[in-house]
Amino acid sequence: MIGIGNFWRALPTEGRWLLSTVAVQTLGRGLTLPFTIIYLHEVRGFELGLSGGLMSLIAITGLLVTGPGGTLIDRYGARSVLLAGLTAMIAGCTLLAFATHPAVAAVALVLIGVNFGVSWPGFNALVASVVSGDLRQQYFGVNFALVNLGIGVGGIIGGFFVDVRAPETFTAIFLVDAATSLIPMALLLGPLRHVRTHADPAAGGEAATGGYLDILRTPVILWLTLLTFISVFIGYGQMEAGFPAYARQVSEVSTRVVGLSFAVNTAVIVLLQFLVLKRIAGHRRTRVMMVMAAVWAGSWLILGATGLLPDSVVAAIGVLAFMGVFAFGETLLQPTVPAMYNDLATDRNRGRVNAINSAAFQAGAITGPIAAGVLLDLDLQAWYVAVMVVGCAGIALLAAVLERRVSPTANGVPPAGEPAEGASPAESAAPAEPDTAPVEER
Repeated sequence: MIGIGNFWRALPTEGRWLLSTVAVQTLGRGLTLPFTIIYLHEVRGFELGLSGGLMSLIAITGLLVTGPGGTLIDRYGARSVLLAGLTAMIAGCTLLAFATHPAVAAVALVLIGVNFGVSWPGFNALVASVVSGDLRQQYFGVNFALVNLGIGVGGIIGGFFVDVRAPETFTAIFLVDAATSLIPMALLLGPLRHVRTHADPAAGGEAATGGYLDILRTPVILWLTLLTFISVFIGYGQMEAGFPAYARQVSEVSTRVVGLSFAVNTAVIVLLQFLVLKRIAGHRRTRVMMVMAAVWAGSWLILGATGLLPDSVVAAIGVLAFMGVFAFGETLLQPTVPAMYNDLATDRNRGRVNAINSAAFQAGAITGPIAAGVLLDLDLQAWYVAVMVVGCAGIALLAAVLERRVSPTANGVPPAGEPAEGASPAESAAPAEPDTAPVEER
């Protein structure tokens, strides 16, 4: 693992462009992320269960467009697909800012979902096309830290700015979210306009169409996809719905505390991500996932305990502590899963492999808000926390199964004779496991 200065110098120009604007791009997302369900429920007056269902439309739409989006990325490249998605994002955020009826909010959230469905495979394919080797895992980790920096700063600003008694404050943050999408559009139309993410048809081989069933028949991809789904269900699927709703309805903390909790999340990620990257370099990614599962289980138990002392300083501290511990788990997960997917992909199916990753993410984001809305609406707070902890155990089990199937290289273990900095001699000298060939088109 290299330092931040050497890491930056090792990046190609396109990689530097991508990283240099990430925090600003995601500032608008941070303004709205913690407060969308609060906006729908407390400002627009929609029932909590309905609000959770509306939030799930983002993921449902994303899931529907991810498959076609991945195929289009492999056929035409990520740039064109990403530009279409960003246009939908701008329209969706603008419409949501003025949505006073559930039907209008539904249309807006569908448009936002279109962008989410294509942005994950698109940007991951873009990154994998300009960054390779060990630098790729580091890039995903640093990018994640910068994304959270933007989201965290946005969360702080939003927590102090929005007021449920003043709907115009929510209108403003959604319009800012729309405006920040213009930044990646400018990059794609300018400095990144020549980046190619798909194979050259002139090189021969099969056309980049279909192939999803063939890819999923590869056991390592299937197990990795199941692990991704559960991770999102008990993790990110709760950040926009379950966590804010629990914090407000059960722990009874203020919107300011909710906003500050996202700032704590960001601070932990920004402060620890490089240290974590150094510690996990050269070690099996599946083992890192197991540690992450244990950390997340602890975080959900902390949040559950805040419901025992609602509307108190202890509850507020517990909500902040939950986000801090959860963030540490994120620094373990985010560099590993995208890197593993892209180490298993080829230039001919990279868009579709990343689309499978995105689909698993969206599926978890669909079921997460729905489950949270139903359980909390029925006052089943203890069951809600229990489901989250059981999900963490499931992640650890899937990581153990995955370890027996993935190749050492895709699992983050360097080739013999090339130990990564931070890897122990025993880890570097571990016997090679049965290899799993990269996923190819069939």
